[in-house]
Amino acid sequence: MGDQAEFVAMARRLGDRVRRFRARRGMSRKDLSQHAGISERYLAQLEGGQANVSYNILWLLAQAMDLPITELIEAEAEDQNPDLILARKFLDTLTPDQQSEAYVLLRQSFKRGIKLSRRVALVGLRGAGKTTLGEKLAERYGVPFVRVTSVIEQIAGMDMTEILLSMGQKGYRKLEYSALDATIESHASLVLESGGSLVSESQTYDLLLQSCFTVWVQATPEEHMHRVMGQGDLRPIEGQGQAAMEDLKSILEARRHLYGRADAVLNTSGKTVEQSLEELSRLTAPHLGL
Repeated sequence: MGDQAEFVAMARRLGDRVRRFRARRGMSRKDLSQHAGISERYLAQLEGGQANVSYNILWLLAQAMDLPITELIEAEAEDQNPDLILARKFLDTLTPDQQSEAYVLLRQSFKRGIKLSRRVALVGLRGAGKTTLGEKLAERYGVPFVRVTSVIEQIAGMDMTEILLSMGQKGYRKLEYSALDATIESHASLVLESGGSLVSESQTYDLLLQSCFTVWVQATPEEHMHRVMGQGDLRPIEGQGQAAMEDLKSILEARRHLYGRADAVLNTSGKTVEQSLEELSRLTAPHLGL
């Protein structure tokens, strides 16, 4: 009886992790099922902790989301530094917000000396105002404005939809890192707009954090939805009305502590573009105003 209860608990934890990583990637359940080659119904059962999962299924899911399979099964190597294992166990006792705060403190204590560079990066979900504010900020300080997604499309020679269909998450993530690395190497100063899901790729996000002064441009879920609908683009939000809003809230919640690793936060809710631009200018003046 005890073994069965433990198995049920483990299956639920696995389902929670798959759902969380899927949301971080900004993938709908339909997207993930198609990329992994498993049925959407089975994926729903897995995320609900009700599926009997094989190693092969885990491998397919990890490949589809471009994750190490250990991220799904929480394997812990025996030869790891004992202090690292203790640190992870301690971090596990913290809330997601506290974990983000701990990460920022560690990064500030052991950073590799970059924060005086004249690069500013805007992170956040679509609809927060990154493009509008980024273009205006770059114009104000006389530096280039670069969208990582545009660089990716230039490198690949195709648009985002074609990239994801032909290359999947793994191919896209490799292009994303290459695009960011090339952009940083070629620009001593700029305003950079990252894709909303860039923060879910640890290596790429670390490069961004180490190379730029980062600002999380945020808004309420309602304002995100209103602005995205105004753009005529609901990717990766599926459905209408309440279902679409729930999808949006799920993505925001899954990424909130990742966005929270940024150096500063700009909330654009209830503000005009001019008001948000003035606040963003104050935040970035010590860097772009050098």
